[in-house]
Amino acid sequence: MKRKMQLLIIDPQNDFCDLPAAYRPADPVAAGPVAPALPVAGAHADMLRIADLIRAGTAGISGITVTLDSHHRFDIAHPTFWETGQGAAVAPFTPITADQVRAGDFMPRAPSALPRALAYLDALEARGRYTLMVWPVHCEIGTWGHNVHADVRAAYNVWEERRLGIVQKVTKGTNPWTEHYSAVLAEVPDDEDPDTQLNQALIEQLDTADTILIAGEASSHCVKATTEHIVQHLPGQRPERVVLLTDCMSPVGGFEAQHEAFLADMRAKGVQLATCADVLPQLIANDSC
Repeated sequence: MKRKMQLLIIDPQNDFCDLPAAYRPADPVAAGPVAPALPVAGAHADMLRIADLIRAGTAGISGITVTLDSHHRFDIAHPTFWETGQGAAVAPFTPITADQVRAGDFMPRAPSALPRALAYLDALEARGRYTLMVWPVHCEIGTWGHNVHADVRAAYNVWEERRLGIVQKVTKGTNPWTEHYSAVLAEVPDDEDPDTQLNQALIEQLDTADTILIAGEASSHCVKATTEHIVQHLPGQRPERVVLLTDCMSPVGGFEAQHEAFLADMRAKGVQLATCADVLPQLIANDSC
């Protein structure tokens, strides 16, 4: 019997890829080629492996879902939101805590945002998963950086044409008041924004699969958070159905320990760790069923 093998690709977007020059078009406004905003070392090679897997295993892949990190320029996790207590700009990769804001070390550039920002930081820290990180402006909606890596898009376009199917796209991160690493649930859900709450439709769709192959960027953050929530919320449980393609994901620089801890934690929970070479024979065999 043919098995339902679902491929979930987390945030395979240009802004996260360490792209070579040939992949970077000219910027018509600024001089020179466009540059990825938050490139992850190894991500371009990860994307090429994902594309190769899709092409070689097309007939055995039952469905493909792509998540898209999708932000506004003004966002609580971007430098545009914050300034120092002296009114200076806040550099990317600066962590900010509620205590620092209360001490006046950092402040929202819009004074009216202070109560909500503090409430968010308190709620975030109470969950114990992350400290707010100020990232470079990235995956801004409508930009080249928001687009899917060219090879991955070309490969899944072939899958769509051969299977007469549609690659599902799931956006996350459009609410500027909460971080949204996971495609399943924002770090601090907004009661007035359903898009920040548990993505029940995605969870139920994944729960119908016999195998859930997960790849993408970055393994220290968005892949980690999404996989953790999938394993936590799958109604049918059976975490052994989840397969992390370890040669198709990489951590943000400086967060390698989080990557290793994530893989170890998932393995302990029953999630499988595999490579493209491991799963390709299964996809090919699934085509012949």
